[in-house]
Amino acid sequence: MPYDYRPYPYTPPKGLTTPEDPHKVIIVGAGPVGLAMALELANHGTASVILDDNNVVSVGSRAICWSKRSLEIFDRLGIGAKAVEKGVTWKVGRTYHRDTEVFTVDLLPEDGHKMPAFINLQQYYVEEYLIEQALANPLIDLRFKNEVIAIDQTEDTAHVSIRTPDGDYGLRAAYVLACDGARSPVRAMLGLDFEGELFEERFLIADIEMQADYPPDRRFWFAPPFHPGQSALLHKQPDNIYRIDLQLGWDADPEAEKKPEKVRPRIARLVGHDDFRLDWVSIYTFQCRRLARFVHGRTIFVGDSAHLVSPFGARGGNAGLQDVDNLGWKLAAVLQGRAAPSLLDTYETERSFATDENIRHSSQSTRFITPAEGVETAFRNAVLSLAAKAPFARKLVNSGRLSTPCTYPLNGPDDARLPAASAPGRVAPDAPQGKGWLIDRLGREMQLLAVGDVDDPDVGLPVLRPKMNDHIRARYLGDMAAATYLIRPDQVVAARWAGQPDPGTITSTITTILEGRA
Repeated sequence: MPYDYRPYPYTPPKGLTTPEDPHKVIIVGAGPVGLAMALELANHGTASVILDDNNVVSVGSRAICWSKRSLEIFDRLGIGAKAVEKGVTWKVGRTYHRDTEVFTVDLLPEDGHKMPAFINLQQYYVEEYLIEQALANPLIDLRFKNEVIAIDQTEDTAHVSIRTPDGDYGLRAAYVLACDGARSPVRAMLGLDFEGELFEERFLIADIEMQADYPPDRRFWFAPPFHPGQSALLHKQPDNIYRIDLQLGWDADPEAEKKPEKVRPRIARLVGHDDFRLDWVSIYTFQCRRLARFVHGRTIFVGDSAHLVSPFGARGGNAGLQDVDNLGWKLAAVLQGRAAPSLLDTYETERSFATDENIRHSSQSTRFITPAEGVETAFRNAVLSLAAKAPFARKLVNSGRLSTPCTYPLNGPDDARLPAASAPGRVAPDAPQGKGWLIDRLGREMQLLAVGDVDDPDVGLPVLRPKMNDHIRARYLGDMAAATYLIRPDQVVAARWAGQPDPGTITSTITTILEGRA
């Protein structure tokens, strides 16, 4: 059945009649990133106000592919189990040239992880679940129909002007987080623009409702018989909804291509019949663009307001959640006086690094999917022709390198004799722990992970001793007998030592991190 887009109630804010005290954080935008940002700050004891000009979840499925890392973040925010239960779980991607399968990838071939490689779940469900969590959290003030119309900043505060159905009012905060999406009004208010590349290609995106028994695998076609010379993508979603992407070409008229009489025949050729209902249709263009800087005084850009990538690879929404993961604990530590303001510079450094990696992968995918005439087209066609019979060519087929968290370039202590899976800068790998999971015991605070026969270092941090099993041994010890790990509140490995480290070394490493010098 179609999703029920129920409006959330608008409540006149008290600022209309009485000046409000300054807030710690104002979040602009109640999409997945803004809502997740507020919940993550609340996990660290920091209150926030969310302002959104709308009062309904996003229309259409929009972001649907949520990666393992995003699911781990959702779990920390209280919606992980609900998302996995509702979503369509998958881990296999299949790529076809015409009607021949040329490349298959298993995105999580090993066991021992709480969360699957990916689920498909419509963005409106994700927003609904996050809104429920936010409305129940006493540290979050979620205000619908509150449109930000201006921002003024000083060295130590930001003032936001807001329009409501009952009039205008203003709020002050230590920081404003712009989570207001690709067309970010906040970005425009500050006179900022993206840098990067806009690709001359258009794609039709459509959700259809139909009864079918397609497998949950991601399926991508180059030049299929049902859409000659172009590309196509099919994803299964909950509620008998299927996502279809069809390449149209740069000369396609966006408004004409969205009309049902144009859309339905294209889809009928893919699914082989006309027994389906159109649920949502849109046209999009490939973009790989970003702000030069994400932190502008007291305003910090998060998610699509800071960076955009083409959708193949599911790097948009997942990257936004990784921004939240990186910024939440740092901003809370700064506001609570536990870290220097310079710690926020590492948000920009680390997430800029991740953004550039995403843009690089996304641009490479875009050029393979929609190659320019000449060398790019010749290369793409040669790879596809070879892939069906030559294994080396299959790895060159690029229908979108799917989202994985990047490894941050950290400078903390490291012993390279320990496994690469748990190197500094990487998310601490999950592992079974009896009836539970290691990932559930990490996060929200800086802590030490003591693996094997090492003493508890007395440095004022909680120490976690995981139960030894093959997964812990392979992911945290390798050939070493013991190791000590320093884990950040975002579950990222900050430093590691084989054996027993000197407490002074651990303490100085913590100080370096909180001063933003790591």
